[in-house]
Amino acid sequence: MLEFPRWKYALVALVTLLALIFALPNFFGTDPALQVARKNRSAMDDFARQAIEQALTAHTAPFHGDYLDDGKLIVRFASVADQLKARDAVNEFMATDYISALTTASRAPEALRHIGLRPMPLGLDLRGGLYLLYQVDVNGAVAQLLESYDQGFRRILSSANLPFNDITSYTSSKSTIPNALRVSLPAGADVGAVRDALRKGNTDLIFSIGSDATGPTIEMELSPTQVRARQDYALQKNITTLRNRVNELGVSEPIVAQQGIDRINVQLPGVQNSAEVKDILGKVATLEFRLEDSQNSAPEAQQRGRAPLGSKLYQMEGRPVLLKRELIATGDQLTNATSTNGNEGPEVNVTLNGQGGDSMLRNTRLNVGRRMAVVYIEKSRETRVIDGQKTTRDITAEKIISLATIRAVLSNQFRITGLSSVEARELALLMRSGSLSAPIFAVEERTIGPSLGAENIRKGVQALLIGMLAVFVFMALYYQRFGLVANVVLVANVVLLTALLSMLRATLSLPGIAGIILTVGIAVDANVLIYERIREELRNGVTPQAAIRAGFDKAFSAILDSNVTAFIAGLVLWVVGRGAIRGFAVVLTLGILTSMFTSLMGSRALITIMYGGRSKVARLSIG
Repeated sequence: MLEFPRWKYALVALVTLLALIFALPNFFGTDPALQVARKNRSAMDDFARQAIEQALTAHTAPFHGDYLDDGKLIVRFASVADQLKARDAVNEFMATDYISALTTASRAPEALRHIGLRPMPLGLDLRGGLYLLYQVDVNGAVAQLLESYDQGFRRILSSANLPFNDITSYTSSKSTIPNALRVSLPAGADVGAVRDALRKGNTDLIFSIGSDATGPTIEMELSPTQVRARQDYALQKNITTLRNRVNELGVSEPIVAQQGIDRINVQLPGVQNSAEVKDILGKVATLEFRLEDSQNSAPEAQQRGRAPLGSKLYQMEGRPVLLKRELIATGDQLTNATSTNGNEGPEVNVTLNGQGGDSMLRNTRLNVGRRMAVVYIEKSRETRVIDGQKTTRDITAEKIISLATIRAVLSNQFRITGLSSVEARELALLMRSGSLSAPIFAVEERTIGPSLGAENIRKGVQALLIGMLAVFVFMALYYQRFGLVANVVLVANVVLLTALLSMLRATLSLPGIAGIILTVGIAVDANVLIYERIREELRNGVTPQAAIRAGFDKAFSAILDSNVTAFIAGLVLWVVGRGAIRGFAVVLTLGILTSMFTSLMGSRALITIMYGGRSKVARLSIG
């Protein structure tokens, strides 16, 4: 007789039951929905829920249900038109307190949602939305690092009363000196004392002494390791900043990931207003707080075409303004920023971290009565066609948005005025999410409409059903009753794979559907190996029950070898791949595990139930 341990029956039954439960939400479909969240990131409550419901009802935006999910309100609609009408209502009449994002909501019963069951999240190609690929200017990140060293070295030499003419930074695109700073000293300067003071400020730079027409020089060069580390830091910092900006925009289930060595892939499901999103995400903007240089004449500096030593020339409303080079605080030291309407119009309330607050306190205490400027810096890239050739140049726009007299000592909290309502709102968003460590530039953009995503789902599911139907017919005709067992196991494999993807919240894309279809073939292959081995044993004169036992035992090694090699290939794809390739690899590796379980344990359990209880079996229905 065939034997199969009772605990294995129990395991197969338990896994199958759990798979059905976890996969169940995927079979109810989805409705268009709107995700509404508070701008201050606090959780939505029943009071806010009622306010949203009343606002939508008042502005004739019909909905047929809502619920709170992870601190956000999900409102369901019968059609996309109602969804868009509701979004416009929230953005127009409640934009000061709430942000909204287009999404989808499962039609699954509320009981499933309460116990934490969710359908698989859909990727951009299945759901529709915005795809952006950004190029990170990693060399610009190195230039920013040199600029920060420039400021620090100026303070060190000034506090030590060591004279110097100027400090100049060089990048690989400007000079034969790669990624270095050069300090020009007056003739007769104590080069050793200057070098020792600079080394105390940074011990990692490579120092060398030289000379030029004006006197001795000290060059401080970044090592290749430092350059690579700065570039990697800039890339990861930009990924974090973009994620923060996406969260501020309220996009549901976004993907922000590294692609290659210097690119960032941003996928925003459900987003269609690409112009507004691109403007916020790609804006390389920060703030600088500087004192006005009241000792020198700005018009004279403009006539000469250069600013005095230690100062920098700006333009404000068509007139020149001189500001000190030494920074009081920068946008990197901001911890929070909110836009409100004050007595002087729109304003941004700013909070600095400890370092920025101490610097602001120290500088404003010593300079009450002088004027301090807030400089808004934005970087962009412009492409022009000159003589039939495309040329690209980087543009840095520096704008003084506020120049006011310091009337009292400031600390880590103050406000910025003189902005329009749109400028105040965008500036607060950018400051909250953090500044980019290096400029980024969009190199690819695709907008996928929701109708195209629905078409991709329909065709993908259709391909899966046609493939499975063809397999069902072949297995039933060729292996008869054993083929029916294989078909049942095949369905169980797809259900189990769907359950795993739902549990892990793995995003399903079009390549993922291809992975499911491939998994079907892999699962069938295991059953074919087992059944052919059983046939071979029967031809050798072995009894039917012994043939079944030998078929499973002897086919195991071949099934294991083929699945292990496929599993290794899937792991490699997951490690080195990005985006759609990684999504395919996730489905493939999980599918291999589920097919091993269903083919070896599920098939054996069913066949043992069919033939194991008989004392003697005359023949097997295996074709």
